[in-house]
Amino acid sequence: MQRQLATWITHRWIKWVVFLVALVILGALGSLGSKLPGQQDNDIASWLPGDAESTEVINKSQQFSNPDDIPAIVLYTRDSGITPADLAKAKADVAKIKQVKTVAPEVVGPIPSKDGKALQTIATIRMSSDGWEDLPDRVDDLAAIAEKDAGGLQADLAGPAALGADQAEAFGGIDGILLFSAVGIVFVILLITYRSLQLALLFLFCGVGAVGMAQGVVYLLAKNADLTVNGQSAGILSVLVLGAGVDYALLLVARYREELHHYEDRHEAMAHALHRAAPAILASGATVIIGLLCLMFAQMNSTSSLGPVGAAGIACALFVMMLMLPALLVIVGRWIFWPFVPRFGDPVKSSTGLWSRVGQRIAKAPRKVWIGTSLALVAVSFGIVQLDATGLSNEESFTKAQPSVAAEKLLAQHFPGGAGSPVAVIARGDQADAVKTAFAETQGIDPDSVQVKSPADSPVAYLEGVLTAAPDSKAAFETIDRVRDAVHAVDGADALVGGNTAVNKDVQDASSADNRLIIPIILVVVLLILGLLLRSIAAPVILLVTVVLSFAAALGISALVFRHVFGFEGADSSFPLFAFVFLVALGIDYNIFLMTRVREESLQHGTRKGALIGLAATGGVITSAGFVLAGTFTALATLPIVFLAELGFAVALGVLLDTIIVRSVLVTALNLDVGRHIWWPSALGRTDGPGHLADAAHPADTVVEAGHVAEHKA
Repeated sequence: MQRQLATWITHRWIKWVVFLVALVILGALGSLGSKLPGQQDNDIASWLPGDAESTEVINKSQQFSNPDDIPAIVLYTRDSGITPADLAKAKADVAKIKQVKTVAPEVVGPIPSKDGKALQTIATIRMSSDGWEDLPDRVDDLAAIAEKDAGGLQADLAGPAALGADQAEAFGGIDGILLFSAVGIVFVILLITYRSLQLALLFLFCGVGAVGMAQGVVYLLAKNADLTVNGQSAGILSVLVLGAGVDYALLLVARYREELHHYEDRHEAMAHALHRAAPAILASGATVIIGLLCLMFAQMNSTSSLGPVGAAGIACALFVMMLMLPALLVIVGRWIFWPFVPRFGDPVKSSTGLWSRVGQRIAKAPRKVWIGTSLALVAVSFGIVQLDATGLSNEESFTKAQPSVAAEKLLAQHFPGGAGSPVAVIARGDQADAVKTAFAETQGIDPDSVQVKSPADSPVAYLEGVLTAAPDSKAAFETIDRVRDAVHAVDGADALVGGNTAVNKDVQDASSADNRLIIPIILVVVLLILGLLLRSIAAPVILLVTVVLSFAAALGISALVFRHVFGFEGADSSFPLFAFVFLVALGIDYNIFLMTRVREESLQHGTRKGALIGLAATGGVITSAGFVLAGTFTALATLPIVFLAELGFAVALGVLLDTIIVRSVLVTALNLDVGRHIWWPSALGRTDGPGHLADAAHPADTVVEAGHVAEHKA
C-alpha cells in the first residue's frame, strides 16, 4: 500500500491533481490563518491551572470584581516633596482619567505617601470591551494625562495594567515577527547548504505554506472546538512548523537526490524515495505529535493548550511535505538542484564524503569513542545546578528594562510593596469578621489595608489586603502561604486566597507539578514508538538514554550561559518541560532517520557496515536539518521575553549537540560496539541479515564503497 501511494503521488498525471488539490487546501486554510490573532485569548484564565485556588477566587468573585478589570496606578513623585500645586494637578487629572476609553468611573485618589514625596491615583481599565491588545493604548492615554503640564513633577504608570501593557507590546505580532525572522535565518542556512537559490525558495514556499495551513487549522479549532490559543502558543507554532517542516523536506529531498543517481526517470526516483523515506519521516512526525499531545495532561492551561496547537501544526507540516512537495519536485524536474544537478549513473558523494570519513575514524575504537563522549556530556550536564527554574520576577521576565518595572520599584519606595496588586480572599459571609481578623494579623499584610468589599448581608464575603513586599517577590509568595494557612484555619469559613500574587504562585506550583508528571509520560511514549518502528528493545532503550543525555548536556550548558553570559537571574518554572518536549520529541527525529537507514542497510550488509553506510548516507542531511531547526528556534531570541529567549537558545543548542555529537558520534559508536545485539530480540539481532559476516571483521577494515549504497536497489 505504501509503495502504491508513493507511485500515485508521483504519477505523471496524478501529480498535477495532488499538487493542485494541496495548493487549494493551503490557500483556503492560509486565508483563515490570517484571522488567528483575533481568536487568541491572552486573558489570565488562558494561562492558569483550572483547579488552582486563585482560579476559584477569580470565578467566585465576579459578582464583586470583574476578572477583566485591571488596575493602573498613576504615580506622581517629587524628591523635594509634593507641593500644593502637585496635589491640585493630580486632583484635576482624576476628571480627565475618568474620560479615558474603557476606564471605570470609580477612580481612587490621589493618595499621598507617608513620606510626603509621592501621590498615587488608582484607575481601573476594563478589558472586556476592546481586548488585551488595546491595553498599551489605554496606558499611554493615562501617561499622557499625567505628564501634561507636570512642572517638574515626575509621572509614571505602575501596577498590573502597566505591566500588562509592556507584556502586550512584547508579544505584539509575535507570530509574524518570529515567522519573518525564522524565514530569513532558514533561507541563509539553505542557501549556504545547497548553494541553490531556487531550491531554497522551494523549501521556503512549502514551509511558509505549511505555517499558513497550520494557522488556519488552529483558528478553526479555536473557534469551533474551544481550543485556547494565546500569543505564546501562536508564536511557537510558527517556529515549530517552519523548522520541523523544512527538516522533513530536507530528509525527503536528500533521499530523492540519492535515488536520482540510480533511476533515470525522476518519477520512479521519487516513488522509491518516498517508499524508503516516508516511514521514518512519518514516524518522526508521529513522535512529535504524540509527545506534544502529552502536554494535555498539564495543569497549566497555557501548557495543555500548546499540545494540540503544536500537534496540529506538525500534522500540517507532514501533509505539505509528504504530498505537495513530492508532486512539486517531480513537476519541476532535476533542474531545481542547479548548479549541482544529480545525474543518473554518477556515484553518490555521501558514501565517500565527510561523514564516511568520520565513521571510519569512529570504527577504529568505537568503545573508547562512546565512553569518552558520554563522560564529556555528563560533565557539562552538571551545569544544571546553576539553573534556577523557580520562576521569574517581573523585572527578570524581560531581556531589557521596562517602564512598568521601573515604576513598580519607585512605587515600592513610597507605598506598601503590594499597592495596586491586592490579595483577594473569598469566604462565607457569616464568617467575614473572623476571616478579616485572621487576614489582617498575617505577617506580610498591611493590617490597615484589609477591607471587606462585599455587602454586610452578602452570603459570600470578598476581602482585599495589601502586601508589604513587592507582589512578584519571594517574600510575597511566602506571605500568600501564610495567608492561606491563616484563613483556612477559620472553621466553617471555606476561605480561598487569590489575587495577582497568588496567581503567579499557583502558576509556578502547577508548572513544577507538570514537570514531574509529563516528562516521564513523554519518555514512555517515545520508547514505545521507537520499539514499534525499529522492532527492537535494546535499540530504543539505548537511543532514549542518548537523547536524555543530550538534553541534560544542553540544559547544563544553557544554565551556565544564562547566568554567566546573558546575565539572566533564573528561568521560568515551565522552562524545563518546554525544553524537554522540544528537544526530546524533535531530537529523536534524527535518531529515527539515522536508525531506520542503519536497519535498512544492516539487512544487506550487517550492523557494523550498515551503521557506517547509514551515517555516510544521512550525515550531511541530518546535520543540515539540525542547523535549520536550530536556526528557526534562534528566532525566539528576537523577542524581549526571557522565557522565550532561554527556550530558543536551549533548543537550538540541544539540536546542534544532538545532530553533530550525539547522533553522529555517540550513536554510531554504540552501533559499532554493540553490533547486531542492538536489534535484540528481533531476528536481525540473531542473524544480522545476509551481510552479518561483516561483523566478524575488525571495524577498522570496514570500507564504505560507493556501490554499497546502490547495490541493493531493486
